[in-house]
Amino acid sequence: MMRRILVNSADDIRVERVPFPEAPGEGQVLVHSRLVGICGSDTHAAAGRHPFIRLPYRPGHEVVGVVGAIGQGVTGLSPGDRVVVEPNLVCGRCRQCREGRYNICRELAVFGCQTPGGMADAFTIAADRLHPVPDGMSDELAALVEPLATPVRAVRRAGIGPGSRVVVLGAGPIGLLTMVAARAAGAATVLVTDVLAGKRERAVRLGADAALDAADPGLVDAARDAMRGGGGGEGGMGGEGADAVFDCVAVRSSMAQAAELLDKGGTVVVVGVPHGPTDVPLHLVQDREIAVLGSLMYVREDVLRAIRLLADGVLRANELVTAVFPLEQASEAYAASIRPDQVKVLIRIAE
Repeated sequence: MMRRILVNSADDIRVERVPFPEAPGEGQVLVHSRLVGICGSDTHAAAGRHPFIRLPYRPGHEVVGVVGAIGQGVTGLSPGDRVVVEPNLVCGRCRQCREGRYNICRELAVFGCQTPGGMADAFTIAADRLHPVPDGMSDELAALVEPLATPVRAVRRAGIGPGSRVVVLGAGPIGLLTMVAARAAGAATVLVTDVLAGKRERAVRLGADAALDAADPGLVDAARDAMRGGGGGEGGMGGEGADAVFDCVAVRSSMAQAAELLDKGGTVVVVGVPHGPTDVPLHLVQDREIAVLGSLMYVREDVLRAIRLLADGVLRANELVTAVFPLEQASEAYAASIRPDQVKVLIRIAE
């Protein structure tokens, strides 16, 4: 028997005892979990507010583990290898999969969201859902690969490059990582907004040119003033707006702010998961030729770039990982994850 976390609600998170996985089948790998991250999707799901995760669920999609055994036909992995999970489970047959956009597979399920995940002693998964962890990368840093891959894709979708002017709405883990990914892609000016002063201060420490109060009625003017002096070509911006705004909050007010913060012809990328329908200021979308893009998860190249960025030192683990709990304290870990003083909370399964 082994331990696995079961989430019935935010107030009922427990350790269940279940049979240890059977030997991996053809093309599969048995993985022993070491560290698992808790993300906003997890806390929203526990509160019954995630549109695509039904309670009860068995979490764990931000997983660092060690290969325990490999099934027939598996190459490139051996017992003892450290790995991270790419959790999108796809059909491989639909048009989206055939075109390489399997992150929007018509039959998409997410390991640890729609299926039992890795917040357990062990699990089996298809070998192609695993990526080796580079030698010298700590488990704590490897735990940031999956959360960084989502911003990497969003930044790529927006076409961010040298000289780009960017605003990130929300300074939670995904917002901060979006800022990091945008800067790594060459953005000249990166502003971050949040309603909490502590989160704004962290954004500045991590490299934001400025961090502004999202509740300030003068936010748009303040952002344009900050961007005017923050690069974006010879002579600054001259009061222009951003080339791209990444909405990591995804509520009515943030979408309205995103449209106002953009320069004409700019792009809004929706990275956060809305709780339901959200108003879009179509009059501005039409008049200013604003592009509104969704960005869901990632594909292989995004995960590989996230691994490279972390291996190259774009971020230190202790800049985002603020708490680590043992598996038996999963309930406390979930509670900590929603506190404003925490950024990324991890659960340690094994050393």
